[in-house]
Order: sequence, then C-alpha cells, then structure tokens
Amino acid sequence: MRAIIIGAGRGSRLLHETDEIPKTLVPVMGRPMLDWILDAMKPSGITRRDIVFICGYKSNVIKSRYPEFTFVDNADWENNNILLSLMYARQYFDQDFVMSYADIVYRPEIIERVIAHAGDIVLGCDTDWRRRYLDRSQHPESDGEKLRAEGDRVVELSRRIAAPQASGEFIGVAKITRAGATRISVAFDQAARVYTGKAYREGRSFEKAYLIDHFAHMLDAGEAIFRANIHGGYMELDTLQDLAFAEKWWDGYLP
Repeated sequence: MRAIIIGAGRGSRLLHETDEIPKTLVPVMGRPMLDWILDAMKPSGITRRDIVFICGYKSNVIKSRYPEFTFVDNADWENNNILLSLMYARQYFDQDFVMSYADIVYRPEIIERVIAHAGDIVLGCDTDWRRRYLDRSQHPESDGEKLRAEGDRVVELSRRIAAPQASGEFIGVAKITRAGATRISVAFDQAARVYTGKAYREGRSFEKAYLIDHFAHMLDAGEAIFRANIHGGYMELDTLQDLAFAEKWWDGYLP
C-alpha cells in the first residue's frame, strides 16, 4: 500500500529546532519524528519506496536524506495548510493509501487498524487523548482535532467539540481508498469554487483549512467517515513543551 505523508510546514512553534531542518526531522526521544513514522508503517508492509512525501520548508534536506521517497513540492506552503497541501498529491490518489501528518509519533497498531477497516475513509482516533493535555499549557485541549462517533461511524469533527463530549481525537493518520479519495477530490473541487478566498470552516479561510475542516464539510453532505481506535500510543509534537513531555507520554501508553 502507498503512504502519503504531509510535511510541508516549518513548525514555527518549535522555534530554534526548525531553523535548519523541517519539523518532521526534529528529534523525539533521540530519533527524528519521521523515522518513528516509517517504523510504524513497516509492519503493514509499507516501505520507503511506497512513500509519497509532500514537502515545502527545507525540502532539500528531506530529499537528500530520504532519496527513496517520491516527492511532491508544495511551493506555496507558507500561504496554505494541510488540506491544500494534501491536494498537491492528487495524482497519487489512483490507489488506496495511508495518509499521515509528519509531525506525530505513533505505534504501528493504528496503521494496521485503519487498513483493516472496510470503510473508504477511516480516521485514526486516540480515545485516551486527554491524558496528553494534562499540564500542556502551550497547546490546550481546545486545539485538539476532536471527533464524536456513534460506534465506529464519525458524526462530528471539530476543535469546538467540548472535551467531555468527544469520543476521541483524530491523530492525523487515515486510510483512504481510491473510491474515498475520489469523493474527497470531488468535494474539494466543489468547495474550492464556492469558498476560495473566503471563510470555509470555523473562521478559517479555504486556503488555510485543515483536513478536519474538509472532512467535516463532507460529513455535513452525508459522507460516511469511520474511525479506528488506538488507546494512547500516539503523540503530536508542536511545541518545545511537547518535546519535553514526549518520553512521559510514550511511557504512559495503554496497549
């Protein structure tokens, strides 16, 4: 199976850590985040030659370190966000793929679980997500990409969901089949005609939209989106504080 990793941004909240390297290469517990991601994909048979990497900031560094990847350049990364970044790789939507953010670390189980689910769009969901927000003052719960679900079917995706009502947090990993990718692309083109240069979701412009904004837009139109759960074993590294907490979070994993 192919994997598309979205890693165009700089990660400015990591300050000096990204002066010379993109965010995904910042060390976490002694290794670049990206190497943790690659290792999580290995048990599912995804090799470096199966990786499509969407790059932007310091792209030359990524390209020199990982020559086996297929690269897609998001030259406008400073002016867009995750949704538009993913759409730069549309030519690779011709087969099923796993999608991953590049600034996260997670266990292999979530890749296995999203792939095993029969749905066309299956989101990795951490049900133990609130544990990571204890004492996380630089990235509060209100920033979490929260979801509500009925069984395994997602019914709402929004940062605005009250934490106690959330079923979990979307971790930035998903399985998208070829059919699912077609529907994502069709919905994107329709939204682009209406919302380009305008507010899209929750006050964000279409150009600065997150992937959850688009999934929420699709949910409103009746799209079936599913979740596969992990109970810990995932962390997002956005700030220097997050880096300091990483080992504690990782050791607190509940299998």
